[in-house]
Amino acid sequence: MSEVPSWDQAVAALTTAEGSPFEIIDREVDGETLKVFSNLPKSLREGFSLSWLNEDKVFLVYEDETWTFAEVMTRASEIGDALANQYGVERGDRVAIAMRNYPEWIMSFAAITSIGGIAVCMNAWWKKDEMAYGLEDSGAKVLIADLERIKVAEPSLRKFDVKTIGVRVEGELPPGVDRLEDILRAGAKMPEVEVGPEDDATILYTSGTTGFPKGAVSSHIAILASLRAFACRALVGAMTQPPKEPSPYEPCFILAVPLFHVTGLVPVMLSCFLNGIKLVIMYRWTPERALDLIERERVTQFVGVPTMMIDLLESPDFDSKDTSSLASVSGGGAPAPPEVVGRVDKSFARARPGLGYGMTETNAYGPQNAGDDYVRKPRSSGRSVPILEVKCFDDKMNPVGVGEVGEICFRGQNLIRGYWNKPEATAETIVNGWLRSGDLGRIDEEGFVFVEDRAKDMVLRAGENIYCAEVEAVIYELDDVHEAAVFGMPHYRLGEEVACAVMPKKGRSIDVDALADHVGAKLAKFKVPTVIEVVSEPLPRNASGKILKREIRDGLVARRE
Repeated sequence: MSEVPSWDQAVAALTTAEGSPFEIIDREVDGETLKVFSNLPKSLREGFSLSWLNEDKVFLVYEDETWTFAEVMTRASEIGDALANQYGVERGDRVAIAMRNYPEWIMSFAAITSIGGIAVCMNAWWKKDEMAYGLEDSGAKVLIADLERIKVAEPSLRKFDVKTIGVRVEGELPPGVDRLEDILRAGAKMPEVEVGPEDDATILYTSGTTGFPKGAVSSHIAILASLRAFACRALVGAMTQPPKEPSPYEPCFILAVPLFHVTGLVPVMLSCFLNGIKLVIMYRWTPERALDLIERERVTQFVGVPTMMIDLLESPDFDSKDTSSLASVSGGGAPAPPEVVGRVDKSFARARPGLGYGMTETNAYGPQNAGDDYVRKPRSSGRSVPILEVKCFDDKMNPVGVGEVGEICFRGQNLIRGYWNKPEATAETIVNGWLRSGDLGRIDEEGFVFVEDRAKDMVLRAGENIYCAEVEAVIYELDDVHEAAVFGMPHYRLGEEVACAVMPKKGRSIDVDALADHVGAKLAKFKVPTVIEVVSEPLPRNASGKILKREIRDGLVARRE
């Protein structure tokens, strides 16, 4: 039996071989020397075109529908033809997608990016004000959406003159909306457009500390670098921690997270699309349905948020379903409680636990931990392959020593180029080529990253970033509110839940149900506080007047125990 290589040996074997898919070289990029993959496709368009090599293989399974790679590419080409020739979409134009995880989401994305457009991946949970902001900020020329999202966006569509294409719309269409099936020319070819590696490909909105989302802009090469890094990291893992037994099943992913999230978009959907892998799409998340599909489709890869890992384990159907096809059960977007890591490792016949620490701004790629390493260091987010440098810096952007706590920063080819129309936010986040994560952490002597705290004022609920300032701004709209503080409360399943402490104005009172309803009318449901404490004394502040949220949270936790 051959000796299992070390981490460093495996990385070197894959990344130093000249001409290999994972060869890494030094390249000057914007005045900085970066480690980059030497032979990436020049664009997503080129990457998608390679899927014709798998034309007869099943790509998408959605409910009772199956779509081969050829059928998906044919429909994507027809959509690209319609966008270019009927709606006048040109290179650099923004086309928004707002719908649940339908096959048409994927086809639309391939079409938009293949004709040089920029896919604006709208949060499908947004309410009217949030949708209006995204459409106006991006300057979207066209919106491709399902009926539910069209109704949410309807006031903005007229205001900003956004042409709209309806997907899976039955019955009468809203005024000014075209039905997708009615605009397609059967067998139309993808328009010939030269798409370059540095061209913008996507805008994904992340919550902003000012209360407004920021549109993170990625180039084609950044997304492709992230995809290649995921593949390289997976192979390093297979070399250093080989499976106990070979899998008899073809690789198959299940899509359990939204496509508008970078996790669903890049490491799940695009990894499958560009690598000829079957993808099973869920209509909506329930652990029971996920277990049904895992058994039926022989799913091998589960990628969700830690909440979903817990949901699977605690489902009453878990023991009666065959999950032996699973090779990996991974989470991202939030750390998993250490005890959950052990439960995953013990509860599945073949699957090993995994964790990824990435951001929208890194195209999801970052340190990853899996298998024996994860069981050994369950609090760590793991290590990354060399195209992504990870360091911790102090508040003056000086690197700190091994094991010392600082702000975790990233540098690499996979980073966003910045935020759409927000140069100040870009300059604040990307400093001398280093992307500031806003997370405080440390890196040990083996290169494992540990996230210790968040520098940003943010709640991380089931993988959703919720910026407290955004929720506070809506709460302060209520006349009865004197001051309010929003923060995260520990929650076993969700990681954190949204909590707030609120003090009424003198002689006034706060109706907690009305407060929650007000926030729910303005913001997505996951941002609504589920713990609301009404206080009669001013909220505690430090000498500079900043509200001491940790003190409030700790007191509330103590009172609830």
